[in-house]
Amino acid sequence: MAVQLGDVAPDFEADTTEGRIRFHEWIGDSWAVLFSHPKDFTPVCTTELGYMAKIKPEFDRRNTKIIGLSVDPVANHAKWAEDIRETQGFAPNYPMIGDTDLKVAKLYGMLPADTPGGCDGRTPADNQTVRTVFVIGPDKKVKLTIAYPMTTGRNFDEVLRVIDSLQLTAKHKVATPVNWQRGDDVIIAGSVSDEEARRTYPRGWKAPRPYMRVVSQPE
Repeated sequence: MAVQLGDVAPDFEADTTEGRIRFHEWIGDSWAVLFSHPKDFTPVCTTELGYMAKIKPEFDRRNTKIIGLSVDPVANHAKWAEDIRETQGFAPNYPMIGDTDLKVAKLYGMLPADTPGGCDGRTPADNQTVRTVFVIGPDKKVKLTIAYPMTTGRNFDEVLRVIDSLQLTAKHKVATPVNWQRGDDVIIAGSVSDEEARRTYPRGWKAPRPYMRVVSQPE
């Protein structure tokens, strides 16, 4: 079964490049990004892991932890990290899960639950569905999932943008419009009555249609 938005993210224990973790405990009170890879030493993933290391301070500023996953042993991850550093300028500065028994990939619906065996003998093509981004909130619920094909590198600036929206809308009864960036106007949530909106926004709002009430981003 695929993991759906709003589901509690499956908990698990796993070995990582920074030691053994229990996932929910590792998240703690933070937000988290889990992003998966079909195999070590694959070219597109090499660029992704390097870029995530480069922009990790942006995730830190958003109280968001990063963790990668690859269907290979942790020892391989360490060797791959050197390639990533040499070719991308940044080595992973966040933990990488070694999912040798495919347990996490199956838990998160990235591989069928009845997939036999472990990582040995499997090719990147065998694991091509293990290219998903999960954003998980402090409540351990899944807030975002994006699955990418092997031939398309992921846009992690977009993941940052979505986290900004998720964190804002978790605190305020608003929604963010198309291509929203932090600081742009937002839309008052449909669940908020006009009476309640007037108390929250005494200066009023712009309403090109009655159902579209636009206000400045709350602080």
